[in-house]
Amino acid sequence: MTSRVNRRTALGLGTAATAGAVLGGAPASAAARPGKSAAAAASPELVAPRIAAAFQREKALTGGNWQVHLSLENGVTPLVAVSESADRRVEAYSVNKIAVAVAVLDRIDRGLLTLDQRVEVAASTVVPGGDGIFVLDTAYPSAVTVGHVLANLLTVSDDTASRLCGLVCPAAEINRTLVAKGFPNTQVQPLSEPHRFYLGTSTAREMHALLRALVAGTLLSPSSTALVLKLLRAPVAFTDGIRRTMSSAERARVATKAGWFVDARHEAGVVFDTTGAAVLTYVLFADGQADRDNFGATHPVVQARARLGRFFLDATAQLRGTADAPRHRVARQRPSNGG
Repeated sequence: MTSRVNRRTALGLGTAATAGAVLGGAPASAAARPGKSAAAAASPELVAPRIAAAFQREKALTGGNWQVHLSLENGVTPLVAVSESADRRVEAYSVNKIAVAVAVLDRIDRGLLTLDQRVEVAASTVVPGGDGIFVLDTAYPSAVTVGHVLANLLTVSDDTASRLCGLVCPAAEINRTLVAKGFPNTQVQPLSEPHRFYLGTSTAREMHALLRALVAGTLLSPSSTALVLKLLRAPVAFTDGIRRTMSSAERARVATKAGWFVDARHEAGVVFDTTGAAVLTYVLFADGQADRDNFGATHPVVQARARLGRFFLDATAQLRGTADAPRHRVARQRPSNGG
């Protein structure tokens, strides 16, 4: 019995981590499943330690570096379940596309830009070999609307869409907008060409605050807020991580954005209850793990996030957002057979 306790302690699990495990231990895959006890919890205070234990399990399995801030809604002040290296400024990669979209939509909210404004897609603008749709077009120049650019930016995480955002909102303005909104660490990295930038940095705590402000409706206008959340919850948005092991209806309750580059595998987002109120906000920045050249669903961190996503949904099943919280309901989307 002593060796068993020491092993749990060494992995950072503690007693809460064993809530769903059988006595004598269980395989890692079974331990990562929530079990009935997770779904039975009906208060943030009961759910938080289970969330923390699940995260520690996955961290022990994957190794590497994690910068994390994760909270449950609990009235005015969120209840923090996990906060590790949350103030370390890191390369946020494509998670920062949320911040870029915020700056572009802020211009729209101020009447300086419109969603139907046309943007030219020149061959020189397209990122060669990049992720997304624009690189697949093979016919340039073409023209799209700002709305089309944002849809590609936040769903399929199109790399060329970042450059197109820069054409309508220069890097310096993106950074000024984010500082003015209270996010000095969430900044793109300007290049010599003022309309070009690398996606830049953030911290887990600051990205968490940005997501909560977005959901609360204090970051953008109601229409711009609804657009961002619609895109992040769309069926075509990222499904390899947090949303992987979910039904289509369940996926629609999770707004998420992933970012991957070099050895980093990041994801940040919000889980909503069935009424459209936020119940859980997560920022999971991770780097330094094995298999750095694998950008697919079998990367160890992406697999860990898939297990955590299922756990998050089940563990918060009985929770409800605060009574006065904004509701962001999702119109059910169905596949089409053409016509």
